[in-house]
Parts: sequence; C-alpha cells; structure tokens
Amino acid sequence: MENTGTKQITIILVEDHSLMRQGIRNTLEQVPDMEVIGEAEDGQQGVELIEKLKPDIALMDIRLPKLNGIAVVRRIKETAPHTKALMLSAYDDDDYILALMEIGAWGYLLKTTKTDVLIEAIRSVHAGEPVLDPAVAARVARLWASHNIESSGKKTTGQLSSRELEILELAARGLRNKDIATQLNLSVRTVEGHFASIFNKLNLSSRVEAIMYALSQNLIVKET
Repeated sequence: MENTGTKQITIILVEDHSLMRQGIRNTLEQVPDMEVIGEAEDGQQGVELIEKLKPDIALMDIRLPKLNGIAVVRRIKETAPHTKALMLSAYDDDDYILALMEIGAWGYLLKTTKTDVLIEAIRSVHAGEPVLDPAVAARVARLWASHNIESSGKKTTGQLSSRELEILELAARGLRNKDIATQLNLSVRTVEGHFASIFNKLNLSSRVEAIMYALSQNLIVKET
C-alpha cells in the first residue's frame, strides 16, 4: 500500500482459517491508515510473530490451534505490552468474553461484524478505547454482575454524578471520546477527566469494566 505520510496502525492477524484471514487482510489493505504486517495460523505462531514485530493491534480469533486466544493474550501482555488484542470470533461465549476482558483484551467482535464497524473498532482500540460487540454486551453485563461485582467490594455507584452517568451511557452505545465530547459540548480532555474520576470512584481500571458495571447495576440503558 502507498504510504500516505501518516503513521499507520500496524496489525497482525491470528486466524486459523486461511480464507477468513485473507479476506480480512484484503479489506484492511484498502484502508490508508492501516497496515497488516504479518499473519499467523495458530496461537503459538501468533505469539512468536507478535513478540517479534510488536504490532499496534493483534486481531485474533479465540479458538485457535496450539494456544487459544486467552493464552495468547496472557503471553503478549507480558512480552509485548504495547500490542492491544482485539478478538474477532464466530462465538459469543460469555465465559470466553469475560475471561478475555479480565486479562486485558481490548475488544471483542463477532465475525458477523460489518466491515466499517471492524475498521472503526480497530481505530478505537488503537486510540485506547475498548470495544465490545453490542450483541453480547448486555449478556456480559449480567455475568459480570454475578461473577465480579457483588463480591468485589467496589465502591457504591451513588458517588457517580449525573454527567458521569451520561458519559458512561454514551460510551456504552459505542461512542468514542471525541464523539462524546462533541455530543455533550465538552473538550476531549474533559471527557477523559470524567472517565478518570469514574474509574477512581468505582475502583475500576478500564472503560469496559465501567460500562459493564453500570449496565449490570441498571444505572444506564444500552441502546441497540
């Protein structure tokens, strides 16, 4: 692909089905700000390639030969912490999704995701904004509530301001920080500050955790 002069988002694909892998590559190679720098057909090969090339994004399936997606994410968190894992799977298994969020995956999309949504998700994750497929978000929220929140001693949500809840609701609808800022007539820095406050009040560390918490406690409603 021709270099446009701007830094491209570097991506490694980890997918055992060659036709799917090639299709994704062909799609992403048409996007000016993205570059696929490697492919792997199993989890072990994926880990080795990610450790060697240190891409911005590892776009991977969950059910892989040799090492599954969960094991791959655990490994690269230690050896390639700069790389953000974005899962793309045919399965919407609650336990897989929750485990991946807990160990640090940046997003989970289904393979039925439309091309433009996938491209925007890659950009969001690269910008530090986790993504979760709308089809599974509500189910994960319920699982999150029973598995993680009630017994974790998190602070009460009464401390969240109406503005913070408003921002969380927009985030749950898939809006990025710049879009939230535009809709609420705020600066991006102010939105980032509100997220920092939310994380501190709830004793949480990520946007996905905060959204899942708010959904599980019925503090916000996610429109589909």
